[in-house]
Amino acid sequence: MKKVSLMFLIMGLLVLIGLTGCASKDSSKQTSAKEATKDGSVDLSKVTLKVGQTGWSAHEKALIAAGLDDTPYKVEYSVFQGGNLILEAMTAGHVDFGVTSEIPPIFSSLSQNGDQSKVIAIQQSSTLNQELVVAKGSDIKSVKDLKGKKVAYVQNTTAHYFLLKMLEEAGLTWEDIDAVQLTTSDGLAALLGGNVEALASYGNAIISAHQNGARTLASAKDILSGDFHVNASVDAIKDPGKHAAIVDFIDRLNQASEWQRKNSKEWSEIVATNTKQPIDQASETFKEGEKQRATRFIPLSETNTDSQQDIADTFKKAGLISNKIDVSSFWNHDFDKEIEKINN
Repeated sequence: MKKVSLMFLIMGLLVLIGLTGCASKDSSKQTSAKEATKDGSVDLSKVTLKVGQTGWSAHEKALIAAGLDDTPYKVEYSVFQGGNLILEAMTAGHVDFGVTSEIPPIFSSLSQNGDQSKVIAIQQSSTLNQELVVAKGSDIKSVKDLKGKKVAYVQNTTAHYFLLKMLEEAGLTWEDIDAVQLTTSDGLAALLGGNVEALASYGNAIISAHQNGARTLASAKDILSGDFHVNASVDAIKDPGKHAAIVDFIDRLNQASEWQRKNSKEWSEIVATNTKQPIDQASETFKEGEKQRATRFIPLSETNTDSQQDIADTFKKAGLISNKIDVSSFWNHDFDKEIEKINN
């Protein structure tokens, strides 16, 4: 009887070990939602993470396509035409999390409530489709030819910065052009409608401009660093539930980027559908972008402020901002160890 009982006990232990091994194997494919909570006291089912996106909601679409949208917390998405608008919404308390270029946080820090958001991580990505373009049939041949011309740009974004750098390289100043501040969609409409001679923009606006015969006057691919800033509201950083959700969300975005690389054809079809461009074009752009710089999220501890500090200094030199800015003042390292952990 004792032998039989011992046998069943051993068999039970073996089954338990096997199940534990299977659970461990399966959990390795999951995200870090449980690990993100330090003591397990956070109930993520009661958390709502408000995420700001630009363009055509690529992050949301990627998570869905990769099967990673089953978050243990609720996600509310909002779409904006630029990173500057994401940070404005964050300052107003309407957004917890959003990715922008390096420029919006600089100008946000100058606002009255600029301390309401912080840079918590970096998304390394491609700098393609960031261009200064002229309309089809334009007789403008170089940046120098823009002197005295109307040039549309998106204020407080990469377009603002790279247009300034392009003018400097051509021996022009900001005052040499008639700079017209417009949104991405309005800027595109102004270019195609002949109301401006050139457009400094990015993403879908540039893709659509080329589809309508626009020509690249200058590319910002070698001007921009490719560091896109992951921003979070101060309240979300301090809130244990939202903090944990942000770590998990970044983990999922990293996994989605891996899925995109492994399923480039399927992803290109999704891109083409949402941006209304040929699949071959979307595929080529994605592959070129990943070849230039593969998309991934890294902790702030793996980089430095040099690139963004240069941008801030450039704006000050041009007289577009009056005070010297130390960009490290709006970098927050509370997520460094957690993001480093999920990346390993």
